[in-house]
Amino acid sequence: MLQTFLTTVYQVFLPISLPVIGGALIKHFKPIDTKPISTLSLYLLSPALIFETLIGADISYGEITDTVLFTILNMLLLWGIAVGIGKAWSLPAAERSGLTLTALFTNCVNYGLPLVLLAFGQAGLDKASVYVILQIIIVNTLGVYFAARSQFSVKQAALSIFKLPSIYAAVLAVICRTAHVELPQELNQGISMISGAYSSVALFILGAQMVSVRSGKSAYTAAMNKAFYAGLAMRLVISPVASALLLYLLGIQGVLFNVMLVLSSMPAAVNAVILAEQFDAAPKVVTRCILWTTLASFVLLPLMIGWLG
Repeated sequence: MLQTFLTTVYQVFLPISLPVIGGALIKHFKPIDTKPISTLSLYLLSPALIFETLIGADISYGEITDTVLFTILNMLLLWGIAVGIGKAWSLPAAERSGLTLTALFTNCVNYGLPLVLLAFGQAGLDKASVYVILQIIIVNTLGVYFAARSQFSVKQAALSIFKLPSIYAAVLAVICRTAHVELPQELNQGISMISGAYSSVALFILGAQMVSVRSGKSAYTAAMNKAFYAGLAMRLVISPVASALLLYLLGIQGVLFNVMLVLSSMPAAVNAVILAEQFDAAPKVVTRCILWTTLASFVLLPLMIGWLG
């Protein structure tokens, strides 16, 4: 087991750690604004990766159906558990919202996609593409709801989806694939060059964001501490176990099982703190959960990937 763990760390997490460490060091010693880099990733690199992956993805309609079904059921299951914990521990409304954001939304884009590519190759990335698109849609709709509750606007949340170029890239890829459109080789090479930069840039942003979300010396109330530990339990223990059981019940196997389990076990999404800050959904709690679940993932995920083989 130790040998498998060390092999996984060396083969998968060592390559990932280099751009993450680079981003963290630059952010620490030379404070930079990562927003322009995030914009580059969101509006250019990510759409190119999504388009290139979907248009040539080796994924069947059955696997797409399984991915959609798992994503919806897993979200409902984790939401129910988070609500139950919030009520059982009598958490205030803000802390309950923060716990829900932590429990449901994972860093499957900036961290998950490069990890899946290194751990499971192109076949894994193909399977991951549908899940990631669904997560982008859910974060920008239900994520707003869970963060805002009373301030939620269905129209605003729905319109936010259409501001994301990855959605259009996915739709265009599906159209091209369905219509059997062959893109010119030169265009494919250009798209491939752009998408090839995604992993390193996304991981650089992750490292910089980890420095940005340091917990600092702020005081925390008893309710905030309860929500924090509940968030850790949800992300690090409950979510992987619940996801694995659900995948078994749905009869999902092989590479798709591995990819879905890893992506659903990723650390809390950095985007969650943006929603938490905007709608006052316990942003300090969400920030601590992001930092500590990300750090813990560098130990837990190699163990999981080694176990999956």
